[in-house]
Amino acid sequence: MRLIEFIKNLERVNALSKHEQLVLGIMDAINSGHLKVGSQLPSINVMVDEVGFARKTIVKAYEELKDKGLVESKKTKGYFVISNKTDVYLKIALIMYSFQRFQQEFYNALRKELEDKVQIDVFFHHNNDEVFETIFSNINGKYGMYIVAPIIGEKSKKILKTLSPEKLIVVDRFLDLGPDYTYITQEFKESTYAILEKLMPKIKKYKRLVLFYRDDMDYPTGTLESLKNFASHNQLTLNISKNYESNSLSKDVMYFVISDSDLWLLLKDCKDRDFRIGKDVGVLSFNDHIVKELISGGITTISTDFKQMAVTTAQNIRALSFSKRIISTDLIERESM
Repeated sequence: MRLIEFIKNLERVNALSKHEQLVLGIMDAINSGHLKVGSQLPSINVMVDEVGFARKTIVKAYEELKDKGLVESKKTKGYFVISNKTDVYLKIALIMYSFQRFQQEFYNALRKELEDKVQIDVFFHHNNDEVFETIFSNINGKYGMYIVAPIIGEKSKKILKTLSPEKLIVVDRFLDLGPDYTYITQEFKESTYAILEKLMPKIKKYKRLVLFYRDDMDYPTGTLESLKNFASHNQLTLNISKNYESNSLSKDVMYFVISDSDLWLLLKDCKDRDFRIGKDVGVLSFNDHIVKELISGGITTISTDFKQMAVTTAQNIRALSFSKRIISTDLIERESM
């Protein structure tokens, strides 16, 4: 078999370990066109017989080729070439809720930090268990690293625990997979409550509070729990609605807005009715953006630094030294309260 010749040709390079010799030999065979996309690699047993290396050495080499995104394993059928991009040293699957602005920020920062030798394929589950399961049935075993913003629940936990801990980083929302798994996430309940307490002198100016919250979306439950507890402890009137309805604006109300689409409608009504933001009504938004700094005199926000989350994730991948970290949630005060 010519593949064996590619591998044996590297015996003269003394600096190479046996598993490196296997990896580079197979990559040479791909680069030369001898192995094409769809080609099947020899079985582990055949490779043991042909090259004389230990079984675990060959398995290690095949797994490294999988991490690079060059090879996939099919149950009971063996290993197959799935890519000829041998200049990529790691193939990453990034599974996110949807391509919202702050998640785009995360992707751009991750891409910049990891540079061009990494291939990042992005998938969106839209907080749908069936979509999440379908994504993983299609990609499991095809990537060297999985970066996942999980759905909170037992179904996604069961799926994610099929991945080995060294190949998974949980980001954005915390999901407890056990002590061996890495996470770089937000925390909603305690941090939101602490920020609300800090804002209490401004909040108490208003007669009631309104939160726009949808439990059929990916809104964090910790935010809802925090606001309920805060209102109860401070004897404040709290109303919860799914969405902001146009022309429903009232004076002396403090509005808590998670969705930017609700925010834009609310601000338009303020403008149309000549309500002074920060005086007639209060507005607190989640997830900061430069537009919120500029519009309507500046919107106060509660926000996590998604760029920092991405940088920390990239640092973990580069150093192969995985950690557990909660990225701080910060208050950015402007004129809207």
